[in-house]
Amino acid sequence: MKKDHILVIRFSALGDTAMVVPIVYSLAEAYPDLRITVLSRPFARSLFENLHPNIFFMEADLKKEYKGIKGLNALYRRLSAKKFTAVADLHDVLRSEYLRLRFQFDYISKVRHIDKHREDKRHLMRSKNKILQQLPTSFDNYTEVFHKLGYNFKPHFTSLFPPGGGPLERLPQSISQRSQAGLWIGIAPFAAHQGKVYPIERMEEVIGMIARKYEHSSIFLFGRGEKEDETFARWCQRFAQCVHVASQLQSLDEELILMSHLQVLVSMDSANMHLASLTATPVVSVWGATHPYAGFLGWNQKSGNIVQLDLPCRPCSIYGNKPCLTGDFACMKQIPAEVIFSKIEENLKKFE
Repeated sequence: MKKDHILVIRFSALGDTAMVVPIVYSLAEAYPDLRITVLSRPFARSLFENLHPNIFFMEADLKKEYKGIKGLNALYRRLSAKKFTAVADLHDVLRSEYLRLRFQFDYISKVRHIDKHREDKRHLMRSKNKILQQLPTSFDNYTEVFHKLGYNFKPHFTSLFPPGGGPLERLPQSISQRSQAGLWIGIAPFAAHQGKVYPIERMEEVIGMIARKYEHSSIFLFGRGEKEDETFARWCQRFAQCVHVASQLQSLDEELILMSHLQVLVSMDSANMHLASLTATPVVSVWGATHPYAGFLGWNQKSGNIVQLDLPCRPCSIYGNKPCLTGDFACMKQIPAEVIFSKIEENLKKFE
């Protein structure tokens, strides 16, 4: 008898793809005889490759090898050779829609796609008569796709690593041999869009508070890019506890190991929030233009660790990419540094 083999499609950015992990893992646990292939961009391999024995990963570079219709047709030929019995489209964009339609036309009847609740999201972010209510999370939406395919399970996932965290011996000695007698605190201050970034000078105040109160702590700065390099170099000069992670670690695998050993991470609504969530690390998340009600809070993160202001203009965007309605990003600038620091303190009490 042929074993069921399901194709799971999610091509998006790192944060959204990371949110697939707890649900696909739960599916694999509930159905150990089901073969699961996750199709995503190359960067996602670290998240899925060793996740579960019946989960497999296929990468697709949509900007080069599989660019355009010609590329998608080549990708489909490669996929169809695997004789999938079901397709779960967790992205629902033109590329994934094209692939799933080809499967439907050719030989697969069990094809389902995500409901993104776009109308509800429009009600949440419109400037007048907002409907402020919690929408289904991305985890709910992903799970629903599998339920529609006949796979019923309750999501459960703790961490990519066993209790105690990932193997520190895989990290450079400059990090692995840092004293763990002191607290390990992460700071991920950047995001893709300005509406999701806490003012850098205010975050520097937060780091100063940490450095003064927790003299023996290590403060790990997460983020890659020119702006990050410039900012982190300045902070490392000012605060001896600071470590520029990207200058020490080369891969996502290594960053995940480090995250698994943090006592707390401060992050924007960004990929780092979701990556830390996959290592069971508490995240103090700071929200501006976007809102947890849209369903993008990290896996198993507590609402008590959310930092946000109740402003009539919030939220104004689902992804943080729209111009500020008031032009001053008050949703971020009016958050006192002390509020973020107090959330950090709350999470560190049990380690003191």
